[in-house]
Amino acid sequence: MAEEKALNDQMVARRQKMKALVDDLDLDPFGKRFDRDSMAGDLHAQYDQSSLDDLMENQHEVIIAGRMVAKRGAGKVIFADIRDASGKIQIYARRDDLGDNYPIIKRADLGDFLGIKGIMMKTEAGELTVLVTHLTHLSKALRPMPDKYHGISDVETRYRKRYLDLIANEDSLNKFQQRSKIISAIRQYMDGQGFLEVETPILQTQAGGAAARPFITHHNALNIDMYMRIATELYLKRLIVGGMERVYEIGRIFRNEGMDAKHNPEFTTMESYVAYFDFKDVMDETEGIFKAAARVVSDDLQINYQGTAIDLNKPFARKHMVDLIKEATGVDFWPAMTIEEAQQLADQHHVKYEKYWQVGHIINAFFEEFVEDTLVQPTFVYGHPVEVSPLAKKNADDSRFTDRFEVFILGSEYGNAFTELNDPIDQRARFEAQAAERVEGNDEAEGIDEDFIEALEYGMPPTGGLGIGIDRLVMLLTDSTTIRDVVLFPTMRPE
Repeated sequence: MAEEKALNDQMVARRQKMKALVDDLDLDPFGKRFDRDSMAGDLHAQYDQSSLDDLMENQHEVIIAGRMVAKRGAGKVIFADIRDASGKIQIYARRDDLGDNYPIIKRADLGDFLGIKGIMMKTEAGELTVLVTHLTHLSKALRPMPDKYHGISDVETRYRKRYLDLIANEDSLNKFQQRSKIISAIRQYMDGQGFLEVETPILQTQAGGAAARPFITHHNALNIDMYMRIATELYLKRLIVGGMERVYEIGRIFRNEGMDAKHNPEFTTMESYVAYFDFKDVMDETEGIFKAAARVVSDDLQINYQGTAIDLNKPFARKHMVDLIKEATGVDFWPAMTIEEAQQLADQHHVKYEKYWQVGHIINAFFEEFVEDTLVQPTFVYGHPVEVSPLAKKNADDSRFTDRFEVFILGSEYGNAFTELNDPIDQRARFEAQAAERVEGNDEAEGIDEDFIEALEYGMPPTGGLGIGIDRLVMLLTDSTTIRDVVLFPTMRPE
């Protein structure tokens, strides 16, 4: 058979064993529903400190199920490791105890799923074990498992076939369990602060809320192009207009951009908006979110990322962008200057700029070139120029800058926030400036969202908004060096 020729020896042997389950043992190779009453992790928590004598005297009966990931022994006695979502536990099977049931474990391959009824015990070496009294075959694995000692040697296979990564690498499974708990902790914090979780459209007729290139698709029924959202911002602010005073959304964002250690075309953010807040209030909110998330992995909020200690317990530093640039380079952008003077400073310090840039763009470029990488401990950088902050409110004391901040840790940006621009006239002017940049060649600049401007014309209260990159935060808290390690199914080039 052509199919048989395409199989390696191990796969052929497994198919033969599958047939034997039917022919010799009258079993369904892919099983049926099974009731278990215990998980491996719970059994360890409950019985690891018990003595062998106590366990044998009390005869605690349990029912477990999971994948067999190790097997030792032969003949009349077999030890095996069974793994479920909570961890691993050893089982001990004896032919004298199981009789006609014993061939199930004897013929089982690594990767097969088994149901086990048994008695808690410990070996002479002190390892917690389930003494098997009955076995149920639940599912046959027709392909061999990855080598438990070497895992998956091809890194790309870990991302393309995440299921194999989760089988072979307990660290990966633990990391994604932590991710889920981190997101849950953020939700609990936000809900506890009186926020309402909402959902906004992923398909939009106009992409806005960020400087990014969108993915474009076509809606056949309406015969219009639509865009995968690049941010949740503009719809969430519409809800503030509508009277929802505290809202947040955790959801997928899509940006048609390159991929690297910190970027994937689809990623997860949390955005929140609070009526009557300003950006300083949002700083306090952000600290609360980060600390709630960090408690998942560290009770004292001290974490270690690639050998660098990070203290998330103490108050985050708060620094103006212009002050940080002056500290790093000696260049002082506080005095008003012309674009020619700013370009001259950029030339002197070898900072590249585009022909359509204004002074604010150059200030931001100085920050990115000389300051960003130096911010190790949690730092709020505020006072971004108007030119790079089209949705933020101007600072009341210096209209060149906005009431905006970004939070930096280890040279990376983890959150972006500002006192929201709620003046529809100013907002239109900012959108028009962005549209002009698009004409000049900035294909990430926003267009003019007329519906959003109309919403602002009905009145939006002073509002503080926040956006946090969930994937980057999970990377930080799980000591991961690439976003692909914290996204279950990252975008990959087709094989």
